[in-house]
Amino acid sequence: MGKTESTRDVIFTRGSGWIPNVIREDGELKLTLGAGADANHEPRTFTFPIGEAHLAVIRADLSRHLLLWSAVLPLCDAAGTRGRLDENAAVALLDPILLSPPADVDALFRRIRWDEGRLVAHGADIPLLDRGQVCAAMRAATETSNGKRAQEHHAARRRAQRGTVLGPLDTAILKYTGQYLHRATVPKRMLHAVEPALRPEVLRVIATAEQACAGMRIGRDPRRGKRATDKRDWDRMATAVDAAVRRAHPELVDDAVRTVSFLMCSEAADRSRNTPMADDEETAGDRAGFGGGARKTTLSFTDDKGTEKKWHSADSRSASAEFWEFVADRSASDNEVFTIEDEEMGEGIQLHFYADSVARVTTVREGEAGSDPEYRVEYSLVDGIAGYRELVSAFVRGGCAALGQYGPWMSDVAEFERARRRRGPG
Repeated sequence: MGKTESTRDVIFTRGSGWIPNVIREDGELKLTLGAGADANHEPRTFTFPIGEAHLAVIRADLSRHLLLWSAVLPLCDAAGTRGRLDENAAVALLDPILLSPPADVDALFRRIRWDEGRLVAHGADIPLLDRGQVCAAMRAATETSNGKRAQEHHAARRRAQRGTVLGPLDTAILKYTGQYLHRATVPKRMLHAVEPALRPEVLRVIATAEQACAGMRIGRDPRRGKRATDKRDWDRMATAVDAAVRRAHPELVDDAVRTVSFLMCSEAADRSRNTPMADDEETAGDRAGFGGGARKTTLSFTDDKGTEKKWHSADSRSASAEFWEFVADRSASDNEVFTIEDEEMGEGIQLHFYADSVARVTTVREGEAGSDPEYRVEYSLVDGIAGYRELVSAFVRGGCAALGQYGPWMSDVAEFERARRRRGPG
């Protein structure tokens, strides 16, 4: 015999959103709702049986319908991406929520898990919810959902858990940067989101921050990829902005101060990312004083995986720019040693990103009659990506002879390791 197809008819639906519907499937009344997602990120649908008395309340009473939804959602969450809904637990909620007196419903909600955000989005009175009076809180409930209201409530609740209470100016600043709802959001300038009366005050705070970091920059850090920037530069700018804003506006809470420094640093980092690598490196080179040998005309770049790239002075870009582009393309957790070599002069430098150190290598004696050449290897510690930039630029402009000022240089490996341990993590 062929398989009998089930029949499903929608009996009751409310609104155009996600509020659960009532269906009749093969003669049985069921509540159906969408919640969560499966392993393929497709929405999951859950159903469980209800009775005629339950349907009558759902039809007549929006607040009870929403309360039931709020209580069932945690059961759907518990089912995860593949699990089955605990139908017995869902059915056990029907009579207590739909058919019990308000006082009993309030008592139930003090014992079970429920989705507060769902009720807030549908107009629940938040102070009443906080007092545990869920039935009274839902008297002003609406079929239309206001997701932003729920997000704002959730954000306020998270801050309250951290002991943070926002004043009007704090709120205005967070809305200006777009971080009022989500701290992880990349900040931007949105003056239109601020109440007109508070805009002048917000702009005064921003002006304080801009003055504090005027002339500061956040450089590139090719060790971490093409768009990475220098964490030390970021921290330096954030510290300067934080101190200035706290000094000028001591009434602001930490959240407001941090969002302003985040805005300044993000904008500076974007400016750096949008600056061609050549310009960035030429600026770094111009800051250093160089002496020693002649400027390089041909160089070889290699990484720890054996990849090699040649640079010639006739190329359109500087050696520093080409080298750091090579690093940005190739650097990884298992590829942190890069070498620049002038084969004709018999000298080079090897950068050890994993150890914040560098080795300069010079040829003391060429190999003859099958013998290996003799090299002098000296080690020095490096202070972050800015230090590496200066070393590379110095080598490109003057070879190993130009690196003396970046010491001390140590030929004894044991002595160097002791110095590295004394310095500790970079």
